[in-house]
Formats: sequence, structure tokens, C-alpha cells
Amino acid sequence: MENWIGIAIWIVMGGVIGLTMRAMIKRPEEQPGHVPIIMVLGAFGAVIGGMLGVGIFEFYEPVALSVGGMAGAAVLSVLMTFIYRWGIRSML
Repeated sequence: MENWIGIAIWIVMGGVIGLTMRAMIKRPEEQPGHVPIIMVLGAFGAVIGGMLGVGIFEFYEPVALSVGGMAGAAVLSVLMTFIYRWGIRSML
């Protein structure tokens, strides 16, 4: 049960990171409708990053609520949403 709670925390953290990246990289001429995409990309990046972080840093005792899992989730979520915002910025 603890691992499912950790994964849910990763998902929420990824959505919040996505919204934070949207606020940090602001475009005045941006079309509406990017918020759900950014939140889903952030959550997806957080889940994949959390799994990678747990697999790399917590190899002998894999628990989702660990430092490695949270760090991996945050890093990959920031990376994916930044790449999306940067790519949208360069395309428009």
C-alpha cells in the first residue's frame, strides 16, 4: 500500500511541477488549452522518473516514498515540461 501512495504523490507532484513550469515560462501569445497537456506530461515524467530513481538509488529496498524516488520524479518532470514549453516556444 505504501508504494501506491508514493506513486500517487509522484503524480500530484508532477502536475504541480508542470503548472509551476507553465508559470515560469510564460508566453503572452500562447493559445489556451495547454494546461491539461502540461499536467499530464509532468505526471508522466514524474512516474517514469520516480521509477528510475527508485531503481537506481534504492536498489536493495525499493520503496516509492524514498529520496531517490522523489528526486527522480522531480527531475524528470521538470525536464519533460521544460522541453515541452521550450519546444512550443520555438515552434510559434
